[in-house]
Amino acid sequence: MKPSFIYEAKEQTLIIHLPEELDHHNCRNLKYETDLLMAENYINRIVFDFSETRFMDSSGIGILLNRYKQMKAGGGSAGFYGAGPQVMRVLKIAGIPALLSRYDSKEAALSE
Repeated sequence: MKPSFIYEAKEQTLIIHLPEELDHHNCRNLKYETDLLMAENYINRIVFDFSETRFMDSSGIGILLNRYKQMKAGGGSAGFYGAGPQVMRVLKIAGIPALLSRYDSKEAALSE
């Protein structure tokens, strides 16, 4: 079984490559692991990569909102890229595009 999440730190930006399914089973790990990474790397920006994600439930939305609030409180920001039609639909219903920056690619997210 491949690892659930792949993390990539680029200076003060943390890119989180999300798995095929983002649900309550793996969101606990995501929260715990990103807490550690953010503390160790002075992260002020998080970018979520939805390229591989096909399913997301309310736990995934909760994580996005939590990380958005955390970044905003510290003067940072959050964004995402790679969301397919199904995931984008869930994100829109939850109002996520109004809060997080949407990018066309990883390169676009990193160039900001």
